[in-house]
Amino acid sequence: MSSGRTEKTVPDSLAPAVAFLRGLGAAEVAHPGGTLLAHLQRVERQLAEWGARPALRLAGLCHACYGTDGFPGALLPPHRRAELGAVIGAEAESLVYLYGSCDRAAGYPTLAEADGIFRDRFTGRSHVPGAGARRDFAELTAANELDLARLDPAFRTRWGPDLLALFTRVRPLLSPPAWSACETVLGG
Repeated sequence: MSSGRTEKTVPDSLAPAVAFLRGLGAAEVAHPGGTLLAHLQRVERQLAEWGARPALRLAGLCHACYGTDGFPGALLPPHRRAELGAVIGAEAESLVYLYGSCDRAAGYPTLAEADGIFRDRFTGRSHVPGAGARRDFAELTAANELDLARLDPAFRTRWGPDLLALFTRVRPLLSPPAWSACETVLGG
């Protein structure tokens, strides 16, 4: 159930996280482009191509562990965060939690604002992430959504204009390669 570049080409630094995801059943969950694990690996590779640091790449690989506002199926409940943190490290796990917990309706409109509030969909609490967390969140969001847009023309038709508007609004948070990919995939 793998797609092309998986186990044989998994860098050693990612192997424990990939094994953990397999153990949680990510290779059996259907997802556009094959399985959830294949999607997660594509997101990680996209972040690597954009020059992301290791913690952000690991967060990209595991971004759907707690489910997301757009993909409700969780591989791991948020009360088991320590398990994921033991595999990928505290910084990467914190990014996974930020990504998975984001109430998109509340967070997306103010993502580019320094004092924009994020609402945690698990706890209902609101907070203001720092600039670095906002950049990571935006970069991870771009990698995730662009993977779906590349693979699924119906997704791109339905969500492409809204995503391009979002990424245009948060462009200052995106790396130049991520913004270029947004323009290429969503702009044409």
